[in-house]
Parts: sequence; C-alpha cells; structure tokens
Amino acid sequence: MTTNSGPTPFSTPRLDALPLRVAHADEMAAVLCDPALHTFTGGAPQDAQGLRSRYARQTAGSPDPAERWWNWVLSVRGDGRLAGYVQATVDVTGARAEIAWVIGSGWQGRGYAKEAAVGLVAHLLDGGAVRTVVAHIHPDHGASEAVAASAGLVRTGEWEDGEVRWRLDAR
Repeated sequence: MTTNSGPTPFSTPRLDALPLRVAHADEMAAVLCDPALHTFTGGAPQDAQGLRSRYARQTAGSPDPAERWWNWVLSVRGDGRLAGYVQATVDVTGARAEIAWVIGSGWQGRGYAKEAAVGLVAHLLDGGAVRTVVAHIHPDHGASEAVAASAGLVRTGEWEDGEVRWRLDAR
C-alpha cells in the first residue's frame, strides 16, 4: 500500500521495489545509460548528477497539490543490484494512477518489466485506494504493450501525445 506521505516498498517473486532516494542516482545512471531506452519516449540518458537533481525533485513530491508522485527503484533480490524503476502519478482522490516502467537494457529479456508492472498494479489496487490504472504506450512499442496486457491493462482507442492509452478499472 502507499500512503499520503509517499510510496511504501513492495515485492514480487524476484524484485524488491524500494522507494526512490537521491542516493540511488549513481547506480541508476549505469542502469539507464543506454540511449536505446529513449527510443519511444525521447530524451537521452542522464549522468549521475542529472539523476540526483531529478530524483531530488521527484522525492520532494509533485508541485501540483492534486497529485502525488510515487517512484520506486527495482532491486533484483538475488544480487541486490538495481535493474530499473516503476512509477505512478496518483491523483489525490486515489481514483486514478498513471504508471510507467523502465528496465535497464542489461536486465531486459528476463521478465522483470512484466513482473514489476504486475506487482505495481496489484500494490496500487490493494485496499481499493486506487480504482483506475492507466499507462500511455507508444504504438510501435510492442514489448511495453505486452507488459501492460500482462498487468491487466486493456488498450483503449484513446490517444495522448502520440501514445495509446491503456487502462484497467478495478472491479
């Protein structure tokens, strides 16, 4: 479960999702250094200093009082190394969470993205605080579409900024 003050840790069979800290920047800079990770989202890899600045902003919370930023790094339980991250932007009513996931290139192909997304969705829906989960996915990013489907999200006919909206409404 997450709280008003921030995200709480959660686990999947092979991953521990730990609340983001500025101290994660050095290791995450290496995890996220591949420019190919930005093929569908734009931008470029940030160095450790850039990530420290970004993580400081993210951990301080959203400047919009109507939303909360919850961010986790993903630690591989077998070796304790970070492999990527998941995040959720949650409206303060808890009605809706927009999620995203990124797995570093060196850890792709092992099912970590699927496992992390499934775990994140379950974590957000646990207890009924969040009722709708949304992800925006580039229409050419088949791997992310497969991850979203595995997490129970369904492709909608809606578009936002060139991406397709995927959605799951809690029962």
